[in-house]
Amino acid sequence: MYDERLTVPRSWWLLPLAAGLSLALILLRFSAVGALIGLVVGIVAAAAALSNYGSARIRVVQGSLVAGQARIPVEALGEAHPLDRAEAVAWRGVKADPRAFMLLRSYIPTALRVEITDPSDPTPYAYLSTRSPERLAAALAKARQGDES
Repeated sequence: MYDERLTVPRSWWLLPLAAGLSLALILLRFSAVGALIGLVVGIVAAAAALSNYGSARIRVVQGSLVAGQARIPVEALGEAHPLDRAEAVAWRGVKADPRAFMLLRSYIPTALRVEITDPSDPTPYAYLSTRSPERLAAALAKARQGDES
């Protein structure tokens, strides 16, 4: 129904190169081979960390909202509120509830706030950074309708 990977911006992929070069310069003092090893290790380690950070996914599948490590059944979800850039900043800042579940990526300006209605769950809402909050809200509404039938 809905699947989005919260990948990092392309420009961020210059960071592994910078990390590798930094490590190479540090190790150049000891030997050229050490610098070469540092270059490779720095690039690989930073690329792996960046890839891991950008691998978070938001999916609506089989009657559940799967956001990162969280899996929430759609019957436990209330109203979904798409947030524009200004509202998203407010809800991850001054309006934020410390009990909320947040799948936050600072490089994604828009978000979706979904109320959690399960009385046994102390989490008031889920804040999900998403590039298309309206599509995600529509997918959740469709999943709820399919769950009610």
